Amino acid sequence: MSDKPKVMVCDQMADSAVEEMKNYFDVDVRIGQSPEELAGTIGAYNGIVVRSATKVREPAIDAAAEAGILKVIVRGGVGIDNIDHEYAKTKGIETRNTPTASTLSVAEMAFGMMIACARHIGHGTVSMKNGEWIKKELKGIELAGKTLGIIGIGRIGQAIAKRAMAFDMKCIAYDLWDELYKPGKAPMGEVPMVTLDELLEQADFITLHIPFDPEVGATIGPEQFGKMKKGAVIVNCARGGTVDEDALLGALNDGTVYSAGLDCFATEPMKDAANPLIAHPRVVLTPHIGASTTEAGKKVGGAVIEELKAALL
Repeated sequence: MSDKPKVMVCDQMADSAVEEMKNYFDVDVRIGQSPEELAGTIGAYNGIVVRSATKVREPAIDAAAEAGILKVIVRGGVGIDNIDHEYAKTKGIETRNTPTASTLSVAEMAFGMMIACARHIGHGTVSMKNGEWIKKELKGIELAGKTLGIIGIGRIGQAIAKRAMAFDMKCIAYDLWDELYKPGKAPMGEVPMVTLDELLEQADFITLHIPFDPEVGATIGPEQFGKMKKGAVIVNCARGGTVDEDALLGALNDGTVYSAGLDCFATEPMKDAANPLIAHPRVVLTPHIGASTTEAGKKVGGAVIEELKAALL
């Protein structure tokens, strides 16, 4: 019987990371568990690893607490909203994440979304696969000279700003953490901080890099769309729910929003073909793949191992 701490990997990780993990831990890989299954297995482990698919809610945490050996939940990624982390803390279970590992992958994804929205790349691809040649309908806009409003100027937001400035865009930012970033106090010199209303009024492109707080609701809802600069492009590679999807559809249809790029949705997985956002010609969609690159996978895997070692060894 192994005397190594027992770890359960609940979501897909790089094979190389799982193999390296076995040098330090007794590892079981159990991908695709239902909430009931997770509650039934979690109590046998000292640590568990999740990414975005597995939700660690109160029933599973209660089961772990009753067994009494789970010390840490490690989230391979930035947000920990798929973990009831405050509740876990009350049970003596620590939650850790890997906030830097996927920064570049998400930043590049969001920037790619901006280009795809500006140049109708998604609609153009689908139309040609359908045997169409709709060149006149796909006149786009340039990024150069435009103002990019960044909502959430943490690591990812700052990485976006660097790339945008290389495209000759002007960047402005708003951050929810007012105690850290007062309007006018920039975390990087070239990006002035503004209020949310000022950002909405000035930005030609808007990208969100913030968590979703269910107690607050959407950061961009009907009121915010009403203040937005006409013809703006909005990109959400952060979390579903931060943009009100019904309000977004209305803004697309009335011309407030020129185009939208969505990598995350209020309900995931989003497979409803009848959802009007999916069929909308000026919406670019991907299935929450912002951090899904080979490079990010390796970085996340390495960071997860370091967090497990710090908590369990």
